[in-house]
Amino acid sequence: MADNQENSALFPIFILSVIGLPLVPYTVLKIFRAATRSTRNIHCECSVCTRSGKYRKSNSQRISSFLSCSNVTLILLWLIVGLVAYSVKQSRSEIQVFEPFSILGLEPGASDSAIKKAYRRLSIQYHPDKNPDPDANKYFVEYISKAYQALTDPISRENFEKYGHPDGRQGFQVGIALPEFLLAGASGGVLLIWILGGMILLPLIIGVIYLSRSSQYSGNVRRETLSTYFNSVKPSLAPSKIMEVFIKAAEYMEIPVRRSDDEPLQKLFSVVKGELNLDGKNAKQEQAKYWKQHPSLIKTELLIQAHLTRKAETLSPDLQRDYKHVLQLAPRLLEELFVMANLPRTSKGHGWLRPAIGVVELSQCIVQAVPLSARKATRGSSEGVAPFLQLPHFSETVIEKIAQKAHTFQDFRDMTSQERAELLTEVAGLSAAEVQDVEKVLELMPRVTVDVSCETEGEEGIQEGDIVTVQAWVMLKRANGLIGALPHNPYYPFPKEENFWFLLADANSNNVWLSQKVNFTDEAGAVTAASKIVEDKMEALGADAKEISAAVKEATERVKSGSRLVMGKIQAPAEGNYNLTSYLLCDSWLGCDNTVSVKVKVLRRNRTGTRVGRVAEGEQNIPDDIEDEDATDEDEYDEEEEVESEYSEEDEEEEDDTQVTDKKRKEFDRQVTDKKGKKEVERQVTGKKGKEEVDRQITGKKGKANGTTRRKNR
Repeated sequence: MADNQENSALFPIFILSVIGLPLVPYTVLKIFRAATRSTRNIHCECSVCTRSGKYRKSNSQRISSFLSCSNVTLILLWLIVGLVAYSVKQSRSEIQVFEPFSILGLEPGASDSAIKKAYRRLSIQYHPDKNPDPDANKYFVEYISKAYQALTDPISRENFEKYGHPDGRQGFQVGIALPEFLLAGASGGVLLIWILGGMILLPLIIGVIYLSRSSQYSGNVRRETLSTYFNSVKPSLAPSKIMEVFIKAAEYMEIPVRRSDDEPLQKLFSVVKGELNLDGKNAKQEQAKYWKQHPSLIKTELLIQAHLTRKAETLSPDLQRDYKHVLQLAPRLLEELFVMANLPRTSKGHGWLRPAIGVVELSQCIVQAVPLSARKATRGSSEGVAPFLQLPHFSETVIEKIAQKAHTFQDFRDMTSQERAELLTEVAGLSAAEVQDVEKVLELMPRVTVDVSCETEGEEGIQEGDIVTVQAWVMLKRANGLIGALPHNPYYPFPKEENFWFLLADANSNNVWLSQKVNFTDEAGAVTAASKIVEDKMEALGADAKEISAAVKEATERVKSGSRLVMGKIQAPAEGNYNLTSYLLCDSWLGCDNTVSVKVKVLRRNRTGTRVGRVAEGEQNIPDDIEDEDATDEDEYDEEEEVESEYSEEDEEEEDDTQVTDKKRKEFDRQVTDKKGKKEVERQVTGKKGKEEVDRQITGKKGKANGTTRRKNR
């Protein structure tokens, strides 16, 4: 075992390894995320977004964002790594190879008299009797005396010249990378305690604390929130009631309720109570019932309504902090609420369409700070005036002025820029700079198209029970040529990425058959996913390498041009014609959603599992009353049993036995003269079942049922 000094020298190397192994990859990952985030932040450049200061940070904001908890921890760890590395370098330089000649200040190969003379000179300087300094005493004993002995003792000198050490050959040494103060005078039990405590108990305690905290979350959302959303979402949940479910999140229930907030919340309530639908005939009763809710629910809803009505600047500093906290959590909570609405709930594994659309509509209003009441249908528009209010410098007065020429928001978007400029300047009274801001936002708004196909791989049609592959190419275009960008949302205090959701649903039955998230910011991930999907599909169809390569190349080019491939699998329902609708919903923009009608025809599956109305290549369409020549007797017996179970005994007794026998004998004679010929009859007679089976087929009760079934099929 190595001595304590050598063990202590290994301890910094051990600490350096423990810290450096996780620190280096984490630092690289953090730098990569920062670089990708800076390249993706293409945001709106209108004057309203610029004045919001959301994308332009001051020096103090940059310093505060840089000195976040994670960044400070990262910097401190790198400082520790630097100090430990410097300590290791110094300790390595202090460790010297034992050189007796250099210790005595002599040249290699000096004579004995020179060695003795040098020893006497150093003894006068470092001997304990001459120098009381403890360091001098230590140096004299460990170096000078040992060097003199190595050069004067014949055995020691021989060992030194042969092995480089006066004690002879040095064996392999094993050390413990612990500091010297832990090893000095420590017994084996003490070392065991240190090892158990530092290497086992401490990581175990940290792991238990981490798991206890992480067990409360599923991703970025509390498990209590997911349970509440799952139990609160109903198939008939109206979009106007989504807010009541949304604010029940466990994260919002933890918002502090201060007594100093009572008066500001009362004033805020008087401002937004029109949005709470509390102005009816029983207004007093409804308001009294409203204030009996949990204080956190009331506070959360009032803060959200203050944002939707754009009254957040009137809030107190304490409420401003709570307001930002509520809006910061809103996107992730709304996404989980949307997922809960689309979870398979029905017996056929479908989600619910109505609450899903309501969640997206609430998300659009929160991102754009538009009241929910503005979505009420007016002037032939199903979305009301809400899409207009997301444009800069637009108000209800401006909307009323341009209503004569722009009945809907889509009509306004379809105008040319010159027509819009004339309308806004001459009719609405906007300035040229304000019109330019409107054009910037319209250029940033996406236009999406969807191409959907449903098919059963390797088959010509869809048959009930098949696994149907749904493939959709989603294309996004903007007037400014961008693909991924941050939306125009000057009133939302945080940067927000666009998210799109693809739904394939039956609006009549309120069922969502398929739902997937579509992201246009990660082009590399979209290329990889589309290439993999296309390659697997082409391989399943039996394409060669050249065809697969061409298909993958085409898919890659489509993705780079602004398209995304969505693919999912569903089980075909019962036979019938289904009028489905594909929805492409954006959680950040109003008036940018896309719907496409999708018609799916499902064919009936017969008893044997073959497709009805379709004959395979090279197969003859043989009448049902002629049995297959290769069919086994066991299959014939099973078919007879199955046919018999479809009829009752009372129906069999209605016909005279003699008539049945005559009819079956005629049928048997017809089969003899048919193309199967006498060989088939002889096979049946001489087979396993023998002649008795033939007689049973002619005269038996099952023969009647079998003959009747064949006539019906024919």
